[in-house]
Amino acid sequence: MGAALAASVALPAPALAQPTSARVLKFVPQADVSILDPMVTTGYQTRNHAHMVWDTLYGLDSQFRPHPQLAEGHVVDSDGKRWTFTLRQGPTFHDGEPVRAADAVASIRRWMTRDTHGQTLAARIETMRALDDRRFEINLTRPFGPMLDALGKASSYPCFVMPERLARTPAATAISEIIGSGPYRFKADERVSGSQLVYERYGRYVPREGTPSMTAGPKLAHFDRMEWRIITDAGTAAAALQAGEVDWLEQVANDLRPVVQRHREVVVDRLDSSGIKAMLRPNHLHAPFDTAERRRALLPAIAQADYMTAIMGGDRAVWRDGVGCFPVASPMASDEGIAAVSGPRSADAAKSALAAAGYRGETVVFLHATDVVNTNAISIVAIDALQKAGMSVAPATSDWGTVLARRARKEPPDQGGWNVMVSLFAGADLMNPGAHLLLRGNGDGAWFGWPTSPALEALRDEWFDAPAEAQAGLGRRIQAQFWQDVPYWPLGQYFTSSAWRRSLTGVMEGMVLPLNVRRA
Repeated sequence: MGAALAASVALPAPALAQPTSARVLKFVPQADVSILDPMVTTGYQTRNHAHMVWDTLYGLDSQFRPHPQLAEGHVVDSDGKRWTFTLRQGPTFHDGEPVRAADAVASIRRWMTRDTHGQTLAARIETMRALDDRRFEINLTRPFGPMLDALGKASSYPCFVMPERLARTPAATAISEIIGSGPYRFKADERVSGSQLVYERYGRYVPREGTPSMTAGPKLAHFDRMEWRIITDAGTAAAALQAGEVDWLEQVANDLRPVVQRHREVVVDRLDSSGIKAMLRPNHLHAPFDTAERRRALLPAIAQADYMTAIMGGDRAVWRDGVGCFPVASPMASDEGIAAVSGPRSADAAKSALAAAGYRGETVVFLHATDVVNTNAISIVAIDALQKAGMSVAPATSDWGTVLARRARKEPPDQGGWNVMVSLFAGADLMNPGAHLLLRGNGDGAWFGWPTSPALEALRDEWFDAPAEAQAGLGRRIQAQFWQDVPYWPLGQYFTSSAWRRSLTGVMEGMVLPLNVRRA
């Protein structure tokens, strides 16, 4: 691998031009981008790929404040029930067509069917229409306070603006072309599944003015070409970075962090301070986890420290246990009912409770991705915990791309479906009930696993209209209901580091995105 990578950069520099290495950035994502449509999956590698190619109406800075992006601005009237948006003049899609209000309207409609904020917004929309090529309006039946936060979401799911003809594709169906208006154009002809993705600078990109910050402000393409190298072995990726064969690792394995940090030409830093929340998601459609009683029965077998130690080691500075349904930095987080995962742990107690709840040895199909380091480690611990609790577990081992495809299947486990999978989300995606994908209890409209919980849905609706001073109390009520319904089992929270060559400058905090960086 090292020799191959070295050979790939050993190209002769053209006369009177920058060396090839100065014009090409080599980035190693945490996993292959097997799905290219960001409305089909919440996988972060797909999300990051999408931020290279598409743009959003609003962007979030590192403090998660929304700013106009493709939008020039907006006007709100009729007591918060009419929003009129105006697009910036100049942005074009990669096929040369201008970005129009009709594109934005179609993209919002597609996004609303997938996103948690979007689903709530859709229920409050009376009409949404383009007024002309640059203006569109949304008329609501009742105010929707987090409108800009929703349209500016950086993750899970961002409201990327696509050409109208593509945005009319049903959200469950992947779009046929990758045509955005962002700073880089995706080179579909150079994509090699499991090996590389290639992007080239889009010369007609019109950046905003201002200072780059996460997904807000100008998105500057300082490299003519960007190559995403898929290196699934953590040691091989770390060695390639130290040797200068690649420029940036999205995520460095925690056990390799001290080694990589000692290299004088490498910077290792935590860019996302919100951390990663680890969760074990059951499929609520099929036995054995189709009843809340059996989901609750497994709680005594969940030892969060075991999962965190497996991926991050014994240094508690980089992980937390005693974590409930919200990440530790959320204003909604509390200790309500936390004994469910922090009290005495007992596999035998879980086994007895499962039997009392009607578990009769049904096979549990566990989606186990082996090519993503942390997901693999957590899966191994989880499979062992389920087996010690007396469950019959059948690991379905595969790569992450296969897991992403299979988790969307609602068929019974013995017909290609599944029972349990590991889910990892940035804390920033789960800070409140409006954004928290895995807290939705709206059945078929919920995230993979499809829980139904009228009580959680009612509390979520209450949050949207609640004043700020009532949110902490709502957080406690939501977490109390969470332990009753158990839409997922929380496994703890951890903090990862990214690593890049010291020659790169302009690396931004908040998300690991290879935008706005340049080589010194």
